[in-house]
Amino acid sequence: MSSVEQAIGGPSGARRGKDLAFRLALVACLALAIGLLAVLLVDVAADGLGTISWDFINNFTSIQADKAGIQAALWGTIWLMGVCALFVVPVGVATAIYLEEYADANRWWNKLIELNIQNLAAVPSIVYGILGLAFLVRGPIGMGNVVLAGGLTLGLLVLPMVIIAGREALRAVPSSIREGSLALGATQWQTIWRQVLPAAVPGIATGVILALSRAIGETAPLIVVGAATVIAFNPSGLDSAFTAMPIQIYDWISKASNDVNDYRPLAAAAILILIALLLAMNGVAIWLRNRYEQKW
Repeated sequence: MSSVEQAIGGPSGARRGKDLAFRLALVACLALAIGLLAVLLVDVAADGLGTISWDFINNFTSIQADKAGIQAALWGTIWLMGVCALFVVPVGVATAIYLEEYADANRWWNKLIELNIQNLAAVPSIVYGILGLAFLVRGPIGMGNVVLAGGLTLGLLVLPMVIIAGREALRAVPSSIREGSLALGATQWQTIWRQVLPAAVPGIATGVILALSRAIGETAPLIVVGAATVIAFNPSGLDSAFTAMPIQIYDWISKASNDVNDYRPLAAAAILILIALLLAMNGVAIWLRNRYEQKW
């Protein structure tokens, strides 16, 4: 024990016991969470691994479980993620740049924008589905139950996450880079475009990928905007009807199973494929962060 600890007195036995008990409680909670997740994954893998095959990926859904596949749902998910990314990346990054680089924090409208963004990030996904149904599918825009409406609805859902991640990435760039660029005669926009934004790209890209990872597994908004549960063709454009992997999984799970048509293995196999896509996207996000992250 050092002289300082001797002077002020070390921790008592009771405090050490409480500290140990608290650590053990944290470890127990972590073990419980990991254990439950492992049980679910093992159960799904046991039911679905034997069903995954090229025919399952390449076939459309069918009333016969042994002939059903996930092709339409897989391509519908890809289309939705493409529309969502094309919407949230420019809008989210532009909003983050405005709020972080241009906006006056003392102006009431900027405070209102920031407050709304923080609140919208915590709104349940079903609310965005209702919003998409009221304004995009029906309402003043009236697109119908098409890919564009579904992708924009998911884009609205994850847009606050992209804005917040973009602002954090821009805020992490040292102010000395901005000051040095401005001192050399660059305009504010040149400083942002050529200095600040390239340095913030890894953080922004990570935020976008994680936001899309959330959108890819959403079911409630797609149900509300009218995604089809049974469809036997791939989307042919932005104005095409569509389904998605979460919708297909929901449909198979909700069907009554019997000895002839047991859809539970199909749902489990689709869940495994969806988990693989999520892990791949999160892996790319982690790689981008570790590969291009700069230490200031």
